[in-house]
Amino acid sequence: MSRWYTELSDPQAAADETVAAKARELTAGTKTELERIQAIARYVQSLQYISIQIGVGRFRPHSAAEVLAKRYGDCKDKANLMRALLKAVGIEAYPVLIYSGDPTYVREEWASPSQFNHCIVAVRVSDATQTATVINHPKLGRLLIFDATDPNTPVGDLPTHEQNSFALVAAGDSGTLLRMPATPPEANQLERQADVSLAADGSITASVRENAFGQSAAAYRGEFKHFSRPEYQQLIEGWVTSGATGAKVTKVEPTDDNAVGRFALDVEFNAANYGQLMQDRLLIFKPVIVSRRERVFLTEKARKHPVVLDSYSYTETVKVKLPAGFDVDELPDPVKLDAPFGTYAATYAVKDGQLQFTRTLVQHAATIPVEQYATVRSFFEHIRAAEQAPVVLARK
Repeated sequence: MSRWYTELSDPQAAADETVAAKARELTAGTKTELERIQAIARYVQSLQYISIQIGVGRFRPHSAAEVLAKRYGDCKDKANLMRALLKAVGIEAYPVLIYSGDPTYVREEWASPSQFNHCIVAVRVSDATQTATVINHPKLGRLLIFDATDPNTPVGDLPTHEQNSFALVAAGDSGTLLRMPATPPEANQLERQADVSLAADGSITASVRENAFGQSAAAYRGEFKHFSRPEYQQLIEGWVTSGATGAKVTKVEPTDDNAVGRFALDVEFNAANYGQLMQDRLLIFKPVIVSRRERVFLTEKARKHPVVLDSYSYTETVKVKLPAGFDVDELPDPVKLDAPFGTYAATYAVKDGQLQFTRTLVQHAATIPVEQYATVRSFFEHIRAAEQAPVVLARK
C-alpha cells in the first residue's frame, strides 16, 4: 500500500520554480523550522476545498503547480501542495492516508485503499520542533502530523476524529501503519470565569469570560466561521438563555487567535427572576448559570455500541455577589468523582458576602466497551445532578 501510493503521489509533489518562489515568499522572515511549517500550513489551509474525483484521480492528487495556480483542491491535493512547498525550503514530508470520522475504523490486518477516506501530512522535523502531535517512525524519525484541510486546527494540533487512529504513512518501502497522536486533556482546555451579581428580587447581572485551547478552540472557531454574525449572536444567546431563562444578552465579543490555537469569548447579560424568591424569605438559585457546551448525555438505559470519549478538560469558577440582607442557608455537598476515563469535582465556598463555585472535569480519550456502559453512564449522571443542585439563601 505504501509503495503503491508513493508511486502515485510523489511525481505530483514536484516543486517547480513557481512553487519554489511561493514557498520562499511564505517563509520570508521566519526564523525556525516550526515557523516555516506554520507559514506554509496557514496558506494551504486558506485554499478553497473542492473535490473533483475522476478515474485514478480518486487516489492520485493533482500536481502541486496546478493546485497552486487554481487555488483549490481536495484533501490529497492540499497535502500534496504542502509537501511540495515544504520541500522547496528543505523540509521533507509524506502523505498520510487516514479515515476521517471514526478513529476505530482502520484495521491493521486489511491493507486496502478503501479503508481510507482522507489524506493528511507527516512532516519530518528535527528535535528543535516540539509539539503534541509529533510521533516517532522507526525509519523516518520524528514526524509532525498535520491536517492541511481542516481550517480550524493549527500546526501542533490534530482534529479529534483523527487522533489515536491508525493511518498509513506513505513513504515507499519505509511506509507503515502508525497510531496517530492523541493530545492530552490539558491541551484541549476550556477555562471559564463568571462574575455574577444577584439581587434580592432574584435578578442577576453577569459577565462570562471563556478561553478555549486545542480542539476546544477549534470547535468554537468552527462555529464562529460557519455562521454569519447575526446567526452567531443568536447561537450564543440560545446557549445563555438555556441556563438563564429570559436573559438579555448585552455583549458578545469573540477573539480568535488561530496561530496559537486559542479562542476567547466575552459575554455579558442580565436576567430577571433567575433566582426564585419564596414567601419573601428564601431565595433559591443555581450557581451553574451557563452550561458546558461540550456535554455527554448518555441517558439511555442500554447501549449496543462502545462509548468513544474525546480528550478534554474544563474548569469554571463562578463568583456570585450575594444580595444584602441574605445569608447562605443551604449549600450542595461537594462532589468528587474518579473513573479510569476521567475525574470531576465541584466545590462551594462562602466568604465576605460572596459565593464561589468551582467545577473541573478532566476527560481522557477512551473507548468504553458496552459491558462497562453502566459505569460511564453513572459518571455523567452524577455530573448532571451536581450541576443542577441549588443554593438556598435565607433573609436575615
